[in-house]
Amino acid sequence: MKFGTLFAYWTQEWHGNYLHFAKKVKACGFDILEISAGDLLDMTDDEIFALKHAAADLGIEISSNIGPPKDKDIASKDSLVRKAGIAFLTDIMKQMDKLGSRTLVGVLNTYWPCEFDDLDKPAIWERGVKSVKTLGKVAEDFDIDYCLEVVNRFESNILNTSGEAVAFCKQVDNKHVKILLDTFHMNIEEANIADAIRYAGDHLGHVHIGEGNRNLPGTGSLPWGDIGKALNDIDFNGGVVMEPFVKMGGKVGEDIKVWRDISEGATEADMDERIAASLQYLKKAFLA
Repeated sequence: MKFGTLFAYWTQEWHGNYLHFAKKVKACGFDILEISAGDLLDMTDDEIFALKHAAADLGIEISSNIGPPKDKDIASKDSLVRKAGIAFLTDIMKQMDKLGSRTLVGVLNTYWPCEFDDLDKPAIWERGVKSVKTLGKVAEDFDIDYCLEVVNRFESNILNTSGEAVAFCKQVDNKHVKILLDTFHMNIEEANIADAIRYAGDHLGHVHIGEGNRNLPGTGSLPWGDIGKALNDIDFNGGVVMEPFVKMGGKVGEDIKVWRDISEGATEADMDERIAASLQYLKKAFLA
């Protein structure tokens, strides 16, 4: 297993200075920096190569995260929207290839956040499978793991459980299309988090971790020892990436629904210290 964190722990918007965050996550002891995949479309080749070389010098990997907007929904009723979504995610993977980022994660079977204005789940599912089959071939060409995030019922009506995600992946039938399980969402939807991880098995490509209130692992009540054991039981060797959201404000706070300062007024130095301590706690729980 390799351990990482999403840059947005420190920000209020879905973009950031990734050269800065690359150094920060390395100093905190992480192996992976997770960035906003959409930013890659706005970066010049020089900026992408600078980040690539910085990551190589620091000895860290970069994973890319996105919730595609509604006008790029690859499961939309509108064929032109689906086409735009496929082109959008294809362009992101082209940029990822330049960067050397080999893991794309997010709600990559539809759009996010969901507005729930279309509740025909079988039809959305079918269109999503067809589009992901197309994008899976692109991912295969670039040797990218295309990881479908399983989110709770309040954020999507399609993939809410490990079981649903496994069924979806089996229909797509491409080894580069995998599952992303997130402990925050699993805590809402799964009867047993560890069993859901075991059920995902070889389909599991990436893991997001955080407590039930989206705080840092080890600050709440989730059974981290059981979760780590389940990951070891399936010989998981992918990314285990923290996705804590503790600050109000901006687009991040709006999308994630952070309506109070969970950090309790923490400074940036406090945030660094806390996430480094959380990482050490997690390594003990997962690597013991």
